[in-house]
Amino acid sequence: MSNEQNLIKKTAKELGMTYKELGEAIGYSEATLKSVVSTNSVSQQIEKVISLYVENQELHKKIETLKNFKDMLNNI
Repeated sequence: MSNEQNLIKKTAKELGMTYKELGEAIGYSEATLKSVVSTNSVSQQIEKVISLYVENQELHKKIETLKNFKDMLNNI
């Protein structure tokens, strides 16, 4: 199993998503992701889009945390 395969499997698992859900989130079909994993042919484009999606999710979590912190401060 290559690092690229691990990237797709790892990302789906970490985000608690199926290949279908991950594919919809990043603009690829479930079949495409399954094909990429089975043929070990991850393109740089797919690697980049997964990386950007994960980064986006992390930033959304940070923004939500900051909003909650701001609300707490406003209530003091």
